[in-house]
Amino acid sequence: MNKIIITLFINFLQIGLFSIGGGYAIIPLIQEQVVNYHNWLTLQEYTDIITISQMTPGPLVVNTASFVGIRIAGLPGAIVATLGSIVSGFIISIFLYNFFKKYKNIDSISNILKGLRSSSVGLIASAASTIILIAFIGTSSFNLEGISINVIAIIVFFISLYLLRNYKLNPILIMVLTGVVGLFFY
Repeated sequence: MNKIIITLFINFLQIGLFSIGGGYAIIPLIQEQVVNYHNWLTLQEYTDIITISQMTPGPLVVNTASFVGIRIAGLPGAIVATLGSIVSGFIISIFLYNFFKKYKNIDSISNILKGLRSSSVGLIASAASTIILIAFIGTSSFNLEGISINVIAIIVFFISLYLLRNYKLNPILIMVLTGVVGLFFY
């Protein structure tokens, strides 16, 4: 049990350390460690945890670390994974604040930030495409053989998108409504 606790801490410390952009940009990093490398969760379980993490208050990485930790090693796992995910970000934030305060007028620093911003957009796009593929066809790879399209999920997605964009409905209301729809169709 101690080995898994240490592994959880180290993995979420690494995730926190390399989570440039935070939020949705971190989803592929967590998936790589939790699903692909350690096989702690299936892709479907991971997608469910991401969904729950988005609906609960707090940062995505903290919520995801807590849910993964509790799933793998109970309450100690949740505490350790959560601490691992925030320690590096806390230390880096203090360092970067002091660094940018001192060197804020240098053009090369501004260019580095623009590059990091671009990579964050790519990570967010990757996470979004993975979640969409899992929701619509049940897998994260786009393979046309044996594909099973979830028509209900596609319809709910586009109706939600339409309501959000055109009627500016509250996202929480949309989540509640889609949850009710899911209760009846799944």
